[in-house]
Amino acid sequence: MKKTAILSLAMIVSSAAIFFSSCSKSSDTTATVTVQATLYDSLGGTAMVTDPANTSVKIETGRLGIRSVVDSTIFVIAADPKLNGFFKVLLAEVTAGNTSGFAALSKTLTDFFCVATGAKNFTYSGKSMAAAHDPAQNSRMFAKAASADFDQFITDLVAGATKNKLPANLITSVGIVVNTQRSIVVQK
Repeated sequence: MKKTAILSLAMIVSSAAIFFSSCSKSSDTTATVTVQATLYDSLGGTAMVTDPANTSVKIETGRLGIRSVVDSTIFVIAADPKLNGFFKVLLAEVTAGNTSGFAALSKTLTDFFCVATGAKNFTYSGKSMAAAHDPAQNSRMFAKAASADFDQFITDLVAGATKNKLPANLITSVGIVVNTQRSIVVQK
């Protein structure tokens, strides 16, 4: 409950800041165009760097940062007895040496967060959030999530982001994006 209140407060403050900054007037009569950076830009943006996972490929810095947080979060969840039961299929695959499910989940979540944070060069083509979190529509999901499970996911996401040294203000911003999906993901 406390985390939800903090995220809600952060969302209100962020919305107010965006609203008031867009409503400010210049004393100059010339029109001033302010380009607002997206959260994706704040996470690294479109600058190209060598992908450490495949050094023959370039990757946008923002995507690399998001993928790093996603992968770290998946590992945190895998070690979390409060959440890892939702991913029995994935954990069994990885334990058997098959990382294809992990790679697919990493890509899908990275695409989702890239789009959700304002990236222009990617699309999300995965299941809807409702279908992805419903075991009746997604055989890889073991059970429906309750609100406490969602809270634990946010805790694990913060841990994954912290492992990647994401600044607190950006963790809060990513948390706001995630919290917009609460009513869709929580199905129990």
